[in-house]
Amino acid sequence: MGIKERKELEKSEMRGLILKTAMNLFLDKGFENITIRNIAEKIEYSPATIYLYFKNKDEILHTLRREGFEKLYEHQKTSLKLDDPLKRLHKHGEAYIQFALENPEYYDLMFMMRGPVKERQDINNCDIGLKSYELLKTNVEECMEAEVFPRANIDVVAFSLWSYVHGIASLIIRDRGYMFPLEKINYIVEEALNFMLVSNNKKKWDLNNK
Repeated sequence: MGIKERKELEKSEMRGLILKTAMNLFLDKGFENITIRNIAEKIEYSPATIYLYFKNKDEILHTLRREGFEKLYEHQKTSLKLDDPLKRLHKHGEAYIQFALENPEYYDLMFMMRGPVKERQDINNCDIGLKSYELLKTNVEECMEAEVFPRANIDVVAFSLWSYVHGIASLIIRDRGYMFPLEKINYIVEEALNFMLVSNNKKKWDLNNK
């Protein structure tokens, strides 16, 4: 490995260390209670080192959220191999919840933890998240075209479905599903998705025949 390659590797490793440390501190203490100095002290470097990689802690949080949305989108793309729009939507919901359970830290930062909103209009940070939402809207529209969903405002339906799976994911991540034995959680999630989709399904397709 040459000097240039070694330096690039060191920069990449330092950037990763900053992000990982910041994530842990944000989740443990709350975003508003953490400063650049806190992050620097944790990794035993000066604050100036952090500023070589990120202009402020807002940028660190936006970077972590963008990483999370990229991972979520990769999970959701697994539903695209299904031709049946209702079964695809079911798989979409499964993938969303699976992502949340496998990546609770990212999910917390993306959807549950309070954070800055002043850069909300920055499309470069929002684009991958919007891409996931558009995937959901497209799937909902195709369910309507197949007449398995009643015609309705697509944004209303998509937001309703998203809220439903977000509620499931959030309750489990926060250990609010303690009334169920751990080995039954997957069954509960599966049947909750079935119930939600069948209740909206005009033709009552058999979702168990996947």
